[in-house]
Amino acid sequence: MINKPIFFERNRVGRVYTGGKLFAGFFGDEAVDGFEPEEWIASSVRAINKVQKSEHEGLSKIKGEEIYFDELLKKYPEELLGKGKELRILVKALDSAIRLPAQAHPDKAFSREHFNSQYGKTECWLILDTREDAKIYFGFKDGVTKEDFEKAIDDSETDKDAMERLMISFTPKKGDIYLVPAKTVHAIGKGCLILEIQEPTDFTIQPERYCGDYRLSDKEMYMGLSRESAVDCFSFGDTPKAQKLPVALEEKDGVRVEALIGPRDTDCFIINRIRLDGGETVARVENSYAIYIVTEGEALLGNGDYSRRVTKGDYFFMPASLMGKFTLSGNAEIIECY
Repeated sequence: MINKPIFFERNRVGRVYTGGKLFAGFFGDEAVDGFEPEEWIASSVRAINKVQKSEHEGLSKIKGEEIYFDELLKKYPEELLGKGKELRILVKALDSAIRLPAQAHPDKAFSREHFNSQYGKTECWLILDTREDAKIYFGFKDGVTKEDFEKAIDDSETDKDAMERLMISFTPKKGDIYLVPAKTVHAIGKGCLILEIQEPTDFTIQPERYCGDYRLSDKEMYMGLSRESAVDCFSFGDTPKAQKLPVALEEKDGVRVEALIGPRDTDCFIINRIRLDGGETVARVENSYAIYIVTEGEALLGNGDYSRRVTKGDYFFMPASLMGKFTLSGNAEIIECY
């Protein structure tokens, strides 16, 4: 298993919001909305849900094998992950049919103090597709204070738009890139198919009483913290710039590589976009593993002894020990995360 790129069984994860219809055009699923609106990709993270489908919910299972990814990582940490021996990212595809609650995620310091974790949850959104009237929300409007936010929490008991009125809205389009730093208020709006790359946790503080028609409990809102402590997960004042622009890294012989998120943006992850126009490139991230997601077209993944055709919606994990040994060729757009 560890001597070739690792593929996975599908991994739909339950949430209290509905969505998933746009998975039809990406994964080939049935075009219906339901309560499994997320696909967790090469995941070693368990989902935090009030009701769990199973003890493994959120964890990726190796395709054709009776072993989960977290178990394989524990058996072969250096071969799979390199010298760091940790999988420091979580990748998801999600499609929202409704606006999600206003929320923020902890930074590393908040997570260490309250959740006994070294990871927070800075995240990035790559917009893969949209429905009509799609929206996302990022940052508080100018002048919004902690007192305004506290009042909106109370008002959300009866006014489902109270929190939305405090946030800046954007109309996303396919290909847009947004970086969401930890402690920044945000909400994924209705109608967005998103590839989300983040730190490897499921920590969300969402102090808004309703998610659509579902009434959140205090535990779901505050993750077991007091309201006072949970509100400290939100930053007030200047909102960081949300949208990021790609930077060309390489362009030759039918291959274009763009940096979507790099060290200039965050120290949590790196995201590149590889565009193949009949060209060939080597998976060659230095001193790291990588997760690859095909977002358009098809390509051939291979080396002298191995070949596999990958198409839109396919994803795989490249072990650190195999970097530089496999090529990607064809006509495709591929996202590389590490």
